[in-house]
Amino acid sequence: MNSTPRLKLFLMMALEFFIWGAWLPLIFGYLPSLGFDTNQQSLILNAFPVASIIGMFFSNQWADRSFAAEKFLAVSHLIGGLAIIGCGFTRSFTPFFVLMLVHCLLYVPTISITNSIAFASMKDPAKEFGIVRMGGTIGWILAAWPFTFIFVDWAAVNASHPAGFVETLKAALGHPLTGDAAKAATAWTFKVAGIASLVLAGFSLTLPHTPPKPAKAGSGENLAWVQALQLLKHPFVLVLWLVTLVDSFVHNCYFNWTGQFLETPVSGGGVGIDAPWIAPIMSIGQVAEILTMFVLGATLKKLGWRTTMIFGILGHAARFAVYSYFPQSAGLIIAIQILHGICYAFFFATVYIFVDAYFPKDIRTSAQGLFNLQILGVGALIANSICPKLMQVVYTHGNVVDFHGLFLVPLFSAVIAAIALALFFHPPKALQAAAGGGSAPAH
Repeated sequence: MNSTPRLKLFLMMALEFFIWGAWLPLIFGYLPSLGFDTNQQSLILNAFPVASIIGMFFSNQWADRSFAAEKFLAVSHLIGGLAIIGCGFTRSFTPFFVLMLVHCLLYVPTISITNSIAFASMKDPAKEFGIVRMGGTIGWILAAWPFTFIFVDWAAVNASHPAGFVETLKAALGHPLTGDAAKAATAWTFKVAGIASLVLAGFSLTLPHTPPKPAKAGSGENLAWVQALQLLKHPFVLVLWLVTLVDSFVHNCYFNWTGQFLETPVSGGGVGIDAPWIAPIMSIGQVAEILTMFVLGATLKKLGWRTTMIFGILGHAARFAVYSYFPQSAGLIIAIQILHGICYAFFFATVYIFVDAYFPKDIRTSAQGLFNLQILGVGALIANSICPKLMQVVYTHGNVVDFHGLFLVPLFSAVIAAIALALFFHPPKALQAAAGGGSAPAH
């Protein structure tokens, strides 16, 4: 793949994940501030995973069989962008939920579709995908850092009369917004996400043409999602699919709880970090992810599929172990964020590459969607349904959260998933030759 298509795919990924990264990290604290109860919070948060499940049967099918992927991407981001902008202008539950649902129904399938567009343009996905997908990591980081300064009380900063850039920066980070002002600032995360979505809608029309692949006449294979589900009859695919579910749950526990854990005062069992620092600290993992993506191809070649994925899962276990046993060691908590690169690249990105390598090419989007069903769908649905209650009810005693017990839940879940992968995931050593658009995985 020459430099021009690679740059376009890189920018596509950057915009794709900028959209998600703009609103996701802060929504978990924003929803309670609007007065939404735990059930309402779960409904809003579950719009994303529900959209992943629905997309498996409709959006991915259309992208595989009926529409050019880049055009489907453009329409989805146009409508979805307008919907997420609307979330920034309402504080009432019903319109917020409806707008978020519309956005997610259109946005979530585009994650599979951007993967498909990228893989369709690559000659060596194991080598090239990590670099292209790194654009998504950079996009996520670019979404996080500017909001640091949106959450600054600039009136208080100006009143302190700082001298020079360094003093101004210190004053800015030392005067975070609070109360209604912080709530109003958080609303901008949805507006910015929507603007980025509209930009990607236009940019999508410049991407490499990725036409649909209709089923052969009389083949009985018109439903791409049916073919994708049939792949689960292979034991190694089923094992990976189930482990992906557990790892997705653990991954979403991180997003549900980390922001509030970092912000909770030390007296309440948390780390006691000021609000403007939350998003940048959580983005440290994405910085590390950039470096991890650079070495992903070489790591896969050296360690193989199974070992690479196991390291990715155990990265979660190590991070939650630090959260659980060293909650007041702020430096260690911040440093451990670098494991996010291993957690994401070594497991989720590796899964995407594995799917493209082993599964039929004519159901490329639906095959990716089969695993996004777990990564973005069922795993997130489980986490978003129980995480608010686990934190706010089960592990809260006298208005104090038992973070030690709370973080043991994902810790042990990750360990069990890693053991299952080590014992039962045995993919074929050689890829079966793909003919006529691909074939089923070999036993």
